Amino acid sequence: MDSINLSQEFTAHFHRTPSFLARAPGRVNLIGEHTDYNNGFVLPMAINRRVVLVGAPRSDRVVRIASCNFGNSGEFSLDAISKGEPDWLNYVRGVARTLTDYGYALTGFDAVMWGDVPPASGLSSSAASEMATIQAFLAAGVQAGSPIEVDGIKAAKIGQKCENQFIGVNSGIMDQFISSLGQPGHALKIDCRDYSFEAVPMPVGATVIVVDTTAPRTLAGSAYNARRADCEAGAVILGVDSLRDVTMAMFKRRQADLPTEIMHRVAHVVLEDQRVLDATAAMKRGDLEELGILMYHSHESLRDLYEVSSPDLDAVVEIAREAGEGVYGARMTGAGFGGCAIVLVDNAHVDRVSALLADEYPKRTGRTPNIYPCVAAGGASWQAL
Repeated sequence: MDSINLSQEFTAHFHRTPSFLARAPGRVNLIGEHTDYNNGFVLPMAINRRVVLVGAPRSDRVVRIASCNFGNSGEFSLDAISKGEPDWLNYVRGVARTLTDYGYALTGFDAVMWGDVPPASGLSSSAASEMATIQAFLAAGVQAGSPIEVDGIKAAKIGQKCENQFIGVNSGIMDQFISSLGQPGHALKIDCRDYSFEAVPMPVGATVIVVDTTAPRTLAGSAYNARRADCEAGAVILGVDSLRDVTMAMFKRRQADLPTEIMHRVAHVVLEDQRVLDATAAMKRGDLEELGILMYHSHESLRDLYEVSSPDLDAVVEIAREAGEGVYGARMTGAGFGGCAIVLVDNAHVDRVSALLADEYPKRTGRTPNIYPCVAAGGASWQAL
């Protein structure tokens, strides 16, 4: 839906003219899964799918939002923020609560909200909603004469705190970071310990095909927290603050001290951190073959050591492997147990491989996939209308 249509939706709902558009993208992680909460490295890219808020400031401290996707609306006062219905509005409430806790004086606004980041698919619609909400508060403050300043890293931290403390998901910072600070045509190599980052050019001539398996992620929440607990237990046994501090030499020397399941989790994290560094180097030299091999290795590690893949995700990777010419690599992306996989494909083969996935995946899983060829997009922003 474009800005003209969203402006018309706003006027129809609120009977006035909108004055700002705030946006933030979803993301895929090229490599570096389940490393962020271990203070490790990740390599995500923002994608050309986003959450958008078209709105205008209010003179009181009320926020009213109508969702074009869900077909309902909700409101709350900035002076009394708590969880409630509708559920999608809790991401806006949580951002407002977190900004208030940080001491920001917020301006209320009316807005319509729309997005084409599929929810519950592993493309971070929640982080996109959080970052777009921060941009809406920035816009409303400027236009009401009460501006606030939130830089990109601070916005990511606010989104993560919202997710952890208000929503109740014990996530790392990667999703909010890339949605906030993504750069067109680039992935970001992010150090999740000190929040330093580097823009890494996407190799010329290739497209990332995102394949939404459409499988329900029924175990994702509890299993995510269990994996995080395994990593924390491993760090305690090895005497380090986080698994980021475990070198391969240390792991080989001490792995016998770890229970088998925890040893597998630690092995994945240590190997995955190195894969991020190797993938970054491969991208800088435009080595798509090496990047693809690292993606396959990452998926195997997530399947066999971290045990967060699924038959549906494995099917996508298997089909990609069998597709032949033009496919460099594939892996699951996101927390796992459903959601999305990505396939790195030569531009000349995108249509053929997309059609193959659309045809073959239902035969193996009984599900119809959603397939999105994606390019690296810019991060969160707002503009006056």
